[in-house]
Amino acid sequence: MEPIKFEYVGVDKDPETNMILGHAGFIKTIEDLYEAMVDSVPGIKFGIAFSEASSDCLVRSEGNDPVLIKQAEEGMMKISVGHTFLILMKSAYPINVMSRLKAVPEIANIYCATANPLQIIVGKSDQGRAIFGVIDGSSPRGVEQNEDRAKRKKLLRDLGYKL
Repeated sequence: MEPIKFEYVGVDKDPETNMILGHAGFIKTIEDLYEAMVDSVPGIKFGIAFSEASSDCLVRSEGNDPVLIKQAEEGMMKISVGHTFLILMKSAYPINVMSRLKAVPEIANIYCATANPLQIIVGKSDQGRAIFGVIDGSSPRGVEQNEDRAKRKKLLRDLGYKL
């Protein structure tokens, strides 16, 4: 058995697109993820890609936005890890869909939900590939001060998440 080789994989998307990366496994996963997304937020635009880990080992895809579907398929082919899903979405935030996704019985793990640039740490063995973790955005540059706290609270109110 050869040692595991590691690489970083990115997902190409525009800055306004949010993404959710997770681990799940069953042939009906792609349809269950689709239903969770459309049931979450009216008007949400999304594309989903799910990578099978057995049988045909295909990337299955669904969604309601052809561009996001294509980007999700391309991202999943770059990640190339079995039983993994990638959701790209617009017109909503991950917070709007996470509770519905967490209720999908096949989901074993959600690695991240972000609009930030993302590096996925992938390891490769002679059997296949696995996600070892994610680098979500940038490292902290300091500790929040009063001015920063006020800006955060204003942003949450401007977005409609607080009164």
